[in-house]
Amino acid sequence: MEPGASADIGCRLKTFMNVDVSNEIVIRRPLSDVADYSANPDHAPAWYVNIKAVEWKTLPPLRVGSQIAFVAQFLGRRLTYTYEIIELLPRERLVMRTAEGPFPMETTYTWTTYDGGTRMTLRNRGTPSGFSSVFAPFMARAIRRANQKDLAALKRLLEAAL
Repeated sequence: MEPGASADIGCRLKTFMNVDVSNEIVIRRPLSDVADYSANPDHAPAWYVNIKAVEWKTLPPLRVGSQIAFVAQFLGRRLTYTYEIIELLPRERLVMRTAEGPFPMETTYTWTTYDGGTRMTLRNRGTPSGFSSVFAPFMARAIRRANQKDLAALKRLLEAAL
C-alpha cells in the first residue's frame, strides 16, 4: 500500500465513526413558550427521559460560558457530564458542548415559527473516542430514539398547558 492510502482509509473510517443525529417536532405553542421552556436547564429532567438531575456550575441566567452539570441514565449506565454554553441566540439557537467522558458531544436546539406553532430541532453530534468509537452506529440509533422520546415528551408537556 502507498503511504498516503492508509491515511486516507483512516480519515474515511474516522468520518464513518462520527455521530450526527437530528430530530425535529412541531409543537402547537408560540415560539417564545417553547424556546424559553426548553432552553432552561432546570426543566430538562421534566422532558428529557434520560436526565435525572441538573446542577448549575455557574450562576444563572443562561449565557455563553454558563456551565451546567447533568446526571443521566443512558444505555444502562449512569453518566455525569458538564455542558458549557458556546452559542446563545435567545429564542433562535442554543449550542452547548461537553468534552468529558468517552463521548464528547455537542447539542444544538433551534426554534422556528411553523404553521401557527413552533418547530424545534434537537441535534446531537460528536466523535466517540477509544473503545466507544466501535459502537458509534449503535449509539447514533440509541440517541435518535431517545431524542424522539424527549421531543415527544416536551410536546405533550407544553401542549397540555394550552
